[in-house]
Amino acid sequence: MKSSIILLLAVLGFITGCTVSPKPIDYGHVGCHYCSMTIVDKQHAAQLVTKKGKVFNFDAVECMMNQLKEEDESAIALFLVNDFDRPGELVDAKKATYLVSENIPSPMGAFLSAFSEQQVAQNTLDVNGGELLSWNKLKQEYNIQRKN
Repeated sequence: MKSSIILLLAVLGFITGCTVSPKPIDYGHVGCHYCSMTIVDKQHAAQLVTKKGKVFNFDAVECMMNQLKEEDESAIALFLVNDFDRPGELVDAKKATYLVSENIPSPMGAFLSAFSEQQVAQNTLDVNGGELLSWNKLKQEYNIQRKN
């Protein structure tokens, strides 16, 4: 009986430990996986979640993009970025629209912000200037090649 309970607890721990989902970023306490800087900016943070459920947090989209140069993308289940217009809200990085504008600083100096809504990105571009990029164009800018 005792061994059955231990086995059940082990199985439950394994199942919940490998859940593939976004995890809240503990702003002000957790460091960036790429540069080790403490993550405080709720408009520019990003997150990768592997297919095994391991979470990697980043203080800026540019840190995530630099880390992706070293990763096998097929092992990544979720690519997430904070929505500039909704600070602290993680959204699908592949569907986001990116703005590079020297009038909007980001933590690592790339002036890179992500938006879940293309029209909001366009409106922000109209006010601040810059250039809009898609996920694929952003990957090209960072020279990210698919690794097998």
